[in-house]
Amino acid sequence: MITATTLTVRSAPHPNLNYVVTADGQKLDIPADWACLKPGDAAVTKTLKSLGPSWTAVRQKGRKTFSDGVWAPRANIAQAQAMVAEKRADPAYARKRAADLQRRQEKQDRYCDSFRQALIIWLDFHPRYGALAQQLAAEIALHATPVGSGTVARTERIPLNERAGAAVIAWLRHQATPYESLRIARVKGRRREVRRELAQQSVRLLNRYRNGELIKPETCPLLKALAKTVTQGRVNPETGLTGEQ
Repeated sequence: MITATTLTVRSAPHPNLNYVVTADGQKLDIPADWACLKPGDAAVTKTLKSLGPSWTAVRQKGRKTFSDGVWAPRANIAQAQAMVAEKRADPAYARKRAADLQRRQEKQDRYCDSFRQALIIWLDFHPRYGALAQQLAAEIALHATPVGSGTVARTERIPLNERAGAAVIAWLRHQATPYESLRIARVKGRRREVRRELAQQSVRLLNRYRNGELIKPETCPLLKALAKTVTQGRVNPETGLTGEQ
């Protein structure tokens, strides 16, 4: 029996699935006394893997890999769940957990603040549009900084200022251009070309704000997109567009 491996499952586990497929295409019959622990509780999963043989199932969809859970003896799954439940019932664990959550939240708050400031610096709007830059940065940060969002703001592979610039262009592409409704030909590289063209369009618009040009709200896609955030209650109207134009 294979004691530990990563399995590529062709479809999500279901009651009638009696085998799994390894990365190299080998079929493995699932033992009768095994079950699948669905993903969602990292502590139980980690404990389960420490108790004995297990198969970590993953599923490929495009370029992304998704977890389908961990196959292991039913008895081990029950034991892992019981062990984690007992640990979580300890008051000391609750205190430690609360302290950990507080530290994570403080770290997240610091990052949100620094990212919002990086956005304002990257936008570099003329003083006439200082309040608008604040509002735009707040809205983009609200969308881009949540943990697990998978946005460019969460990657540490590029400098903060580059993350800020990429986040601005991405937000404008989805909120202030017709990108979402475009019918893009399924030709290799065409989507990348469209994104590049829209990015150039967004940069030209941003440059108008950097130069302090007078812009009519009714004709500006950026202002229209931000106006929606006011009606949806995501920003304070007092720091919005009223009185700033």
